[in-house]
Amino acid sequence: MITKPYTSFFKELSKNNNKEWFHANKKRYENDAKVPFLLLLDEVLEVITEWDNRILPDPKKAIFRINRDVRFSKDKTPYHNILKAGFSPNGKKSILPGYYLGIDATSIHVGGGLFMLRPPELKLVRELIAKDPDTLVKIIGASSFTQNFGKLSGEKAKRLDKSLLPTAEKTDLIYNKQFYAMAEFPLEPFYGSDKLLTEILNHFEAIKPLNTYLDQAFN
Repeated sequence: MITKPYTSFFKELSKNNNKEWFHANKKRYENDAKVPFLLLLDEVLEVITEWDNRILPDPKKAIFRINRDVRFSKDKTPYHNILKAGFSPNGKKSILPGYYLGIDATSIHVGGGLFMLRPPELKLVRELIAKDPDTLVKIIGASSFTQNFGKLSGEKAKRLDKSLLPTAEKTDLIYNKQFYAMAEFPLEPFYGSDKLLTEILNHFEAIKPLNTYLDQAFN
């Protein structure tokens, strides 16, 4: 379970984001942060692998490294101040729609959909929407979706292929370059509580219809 020491570790890391401090506190990272996070992922995976058996059941393959890739970043701090995981068919870096969980010192971030789309995959998704825009509009307008996430997120293109303009008259979602939803809520009320798992799964269940819809573009 996620407890107060999880928060304490990441609050201190944010103030001491360097290799010397991290290596001196490596045991705290393992015991107070990584192990509880992996145990939570294991519980999450027990459920969502039943929804989609293409999702890998190993929590270690879902978690992202805490080490930051600083090669092309102005921010040279070596570590993320959050633990993150991705659950998608064929792995966390898959192009297919999936689920996301991140927990930092004070907040839980939970969501899903399609975050990174290359032009060929974006073309497939837009073709799907053009064929069936009403279903997507209905999914993101459902009360379970709006109550958990508010609305669909994603950057929008300024221009569209002319063949897609009739769809744009039905929904501006065709302009999206990303198709995801994200919610954020406080961590503190869930210290040591089984309710955290329930809350995460409730959000995942609310975004499941979106993932199912988007997945059709790749089949």
